[in-house]
Amino acid sequence: MTRAFDTLPDPRHPDPEDAPALRWGVLAPGAIAADFTDALHKHSGQRVVAAGSRSLERATAFAAAHGVERAYGSYDQLVADPDVDVVYVASPHTQHAELALLAIAAGKHVLVEKPLAANAAEARLIADAARAAGVFAMEAMWTRYLPQTDIVRQLLDDGAFGELRVVTADFGGSAPYDPTSRLFDPALAGGALLDLGVYVVSWASFALGSPASVLATGSLAPSGVDEQAALILSTTTGAQALLSTGLKAATPSLATINGWAGRVETDSPFWSASGLRFFRADGAQAAYWIDPYQRPGREGMVYEAAALARFVMAGLTDSPLHPLDEAIGTLATIDEARRQLGAVGVGYGSTL
Repeated sequence: MTRAFDTLPDPRHPDPEDAPALRWGVLAPGAIAADFTDALHKHSGQRVVAAGSRSLERATAFAAAHGVERAYGSYDQLVADPDVDVVYVASPHTQHAELALLAIAAGKHVLVEKPLAANAAEARLIADAARAAGVFAMEAMWTRYLPQTDIVRQLLDDGAFGELRVVTADFGGSAPYDPTSRLFDPALAGGALLDLGVYVVSWASFALGSPASVLATGSLAPSGVDEQAALILSTTTGAQALLSTGLKAATPSLATINGWAGRVETDSPFWSASGLRFFRADGAQAAYWIDPYQRPGREGMVYEAAALARFVMAGLTDSPLHPLDEAIGTLATIDEARRQLGAVGVGYGSTL
């Protein structure tokens, strides 16, 4: 038995202010880029110093609204800026590989919004290019860097669950069908799995590693993208992950890890700052932790940026907490689920 049955460990590196300050450039400044920039400026010493868009007007408006020094009317101009240390790619999925490769070719470190790419083949292009160039590249799976996730990581490392048996996670939202929306447009890699499902598949990967088999069922939107999906991922040890995602109804966004010796349950939503409950094998609650740091919702994106800054300053080229190979594996699982569902979509240099 470990201490996890009586109390939960403290998260490590909970304060993003402790991270070395880097200068960031943002490509494709939209809503998520706005939240990312505001989170960095509010909660850390990281600074977004440049915004780049295909529209100078849009980049200028973003810069003015979010305290960014410079605006560029092309992506090439931003990645050529010598005062930018790291580039954050905040575009739709189908541009992730193109823009990441552009930044890497310019010698910039890169943080790519989740999913890392529209499919596993694209993601491998990013990983290969970053390794060849010797620059740091990371998927912006911000959940991996939250304080609560580090608590679960320590429980896993300590063997607090015993042999893992079942992992669960759900993330569904309600989005009325609109064929012009990026969520439903095959040309923009629309669908639930790449937008929301990447969180639940990543949670399963975090706990269990890569699956030995994938079983998917669900339904398609009229445009042919996956609108709802349920996945069973099985490992060689017999453990399973039961996952669901969709665009037809909002779901609780809860996640669990269950073993013979105990289980952990998240509060809602599991993918941003919330809380954790640890239960013994007999079902009795042994410990409860609630996030005390007051970085709610997307303000929690500051943790991934702080982690990247620490890794870069340590001379790393890959995240030890969420390596590129794992992000590629998550996309391989999603590729297979989409194939089984018969979903359609366009990737960088390939058609699914």
